[in-house]
Amino acid sequence: MEVWPGAPYPLGATYDGSGTNFSLFSEAAESVELCIFDPDGVETRIGLSEADAFCWHGYLPGVGPGQRYGFRVHGPYDAASGVRCNPAKLLLDPYAKAVDGSVTWHSALYPYPFGGDDLARDDTDSAPYMPKAVITSPYFDWGRDAPLARPLHETVIYEVHVKGFTAAHPDVPPELRGTYAGLAHPAAIGYLHRLGVTAVELLPVHQHVDDHELVNRGLTNYWGYDTVGYLAPHNGYRSSKDPTLAVQEFKAMVKALHEAGIEVILDVVYNHTAEGNHLGPVFSFKGIDNAAYYRLDEREPRYYVDTTGTGNTLNMRHPHVLQLIMDSLRYWALDMHVDGFRFDLAASLARQFHEVDRLSAFFDLIQCDPVVSQLKLIAEPWDLGSGGYQVGNFPPLWSEWNGKYRDAVRDYWRGAGGVLGDLAYRLTGSSDLYESQSRRPYASINFVTSHDGFTLRDLVSYERKHNEANGFDNRDGTDDNRSWNCGAEGPTDDAQVQSLRRRQQRNFLATVLLSQGVPMLCGGDEIGRTQQGNNNAFCQDNALSWFDWEHVDAELLAFVARLVRLRLDHPVFRRRRFFHGRAIRGGQLTDIAWFRPDGAEMAESDWTVGYARALGMLLDGDAIPDPGPRGERIRDDTYYVLLNAADVEVTFVLPGQRWARSWVEELRTTAPGGPEPGNQPLEAGAELVVASFELALLRRAA
Repeated sequence: MEVWPGAPYPLGATYDGSGTNFSLFSEAAESVELCIFDPDGVETRIGLSEADAFCWHGYLPGVGPGQRYGFRVHGPYDAASGVRCNPAKLLLDPYAKAVDGSVTWHSALYPYPFGGDDLARDDTDSAPYMPKAVITSPYFDWGRDAPLARPLHETVIYEVHVKGFTAAHPDVPPELRGTYAGLAHPAAIGYLHRLGVTAVELLPVHQHVDDHELVNRGLTNYWGYDTVGYLAPHNGYRSSKDPTLAVQEFKAMVKALHEAGIEVILDVVYNHTAEGNHLGPVFSFKGIDNAAYYRLDEREPRYYVDTTGTGNTLNMRHPHVLQLIMDSLRYWALDMHVDGFRFDLAASLARQFHEVDRLSAFFDLIQCDPVVSQLKLIAEPWDLGSGGYQVGNFPPLWSEWNGKYRDAVRDYWRGAGGVLGDLAYRLTGSSDLYESQSRRPYASINFVTSHDGFTLRDLVSYERKHNEANGFDNRDGTDDNRSWNCGAEGPTDDAQVQSLRRRQQRNFLATVLLSQGVPMLCGGDEIGRTQQGNNNAFCQDNALSWFDWEHVDAELLAFVARLVRLRLDHPVFRRRRFFHGRAIRGGQLTDIAWFRPDGAEMAESDWTVGYARALGMLLDGDAIPDPGPRGERIRDDTYYVLLNAADVEVTFVLPGQRWARSWVEELRTTAPGGPEPGNQPLEAGAELVVASFELALLRRAA
């Protein structure tokens, strides 16, 4: 097969309409072979004799989309020194844009005799058991699609799994369920539109691997956090048998969501790969240049530094690792039109050396990039390494999953005392975490549940995890030593317990959607989805994790949709700036005020009363400092939020006439259908009974 010199960049396989350029980085290689596979699996090996700046490259005229390929790297093998080149192992292109097939677990996939000495070398050919990279066409008719660029403070995020959302959806054709095309189907998009969310945050869609132990247990890596290809959409979510169409189908999904006004955010896993530690398999990076791609133990480079709990950590001090990440991000932004990224275990990305460093090269590259810096950037601000909990410490461009918000809101609604001060910070955008760094309330991504943990229904129904189905003797997942459940654990026929559970779900959802910052809903919480107490369903690709569309809690769904509309309609709940809490406009209303149940304003000493569990929060809609699109002053209604997490009802005295002459009920979590017809306005100073574990929302009468 004829091969021309080609070019070292771009890396990967790039089709130009006449042929394909191939380029692979490896500083460890002594030579590199490009391996071409025909439809019957017959392999042709082509030496890449050109090497510039450690990029081995060549151009094959006449080779184009649909062609399957891989690489073999010749070079030194010394596992004790962290060098693992072995041409017997077929290697997946780190820049592959599509992947055909999946891993067939076999001892040949390991660099050493499986079950034996990990320092020894195994020379069994791994090609028959490896997926293959596939050349794709870059051409797609995007029409008028363009970034929606919705401001973060106007965003409502919906975290969802591509497959689980439609795998059992009755209105999605069976052949499209659980696929990119399924998520793009009118039934799926129509649901998201009616719910009112403005962005979907998709669990990982990069090509991933089902690890060996799970497969032996008859399970899969459902969540997809074992990445092996950072530019390829996972082939398990495509509806077509043609591997080249995964890219086209993903693009069509993004285009359809954009047409409905919904942005697409990807959960990306750049902190580790599926190759595990020194006992793990070799799919790609290990065999290409182990010491470049991974952080190795400086004293014993046979072993890997692991701050992720997965066996390895990518080497964020190597320029080609940083280049891979940036090339991947730009590809998904420019070629796939996604709107943002949520970075899994993002603290690991900041470990250029040992400590988490907000001045690391990774953050510098993001800051300087004209494309990526303009997208929605969300950090999971922790990892498992020393000093890994970094909530509040990411640079100004970033928003963060606010773990302190989750913990404070959970503590409050379970009835814990002494949390009012912390709760007030969380309800108002966490200024204690973000304001001093020139960040805004939308730096805080507010949530109480996510894919990683209990669903909301299970949070209020189970005292402890029930992960027996995972096959690890219920030892996996996080132990929750604080009881969130309402009475008897699990399913119950007790009507009072069921009523309290439903109310607590509404309390959590209402709190998230009425807080300053960016709300994130865990997909399915709005319909009462349960995982039967499993708080670590990462390996459950079945009905336990999928949306149960036959048992939708329609009342809860309507309640959440009403809250989302309320938030999007009223800028007082989504301010761009933090509250000042002081008198403005000649001593008139402050932008925010806090009240005790007796109607008096909160004094400093009231915040530390350990038994206090009831609180009133007034948001002045006339005191919004954010200018409109043309610089005009924004005005909104004024709202009064009453929260009672005590185990008894509390009588609130409404604020005096200085604040409002009268109030009308807008929402109560004991009455999900809305205020009773004919409700009369409540005069200033009137009494209002708020039930045990209830949130009420009042609006100032016109």
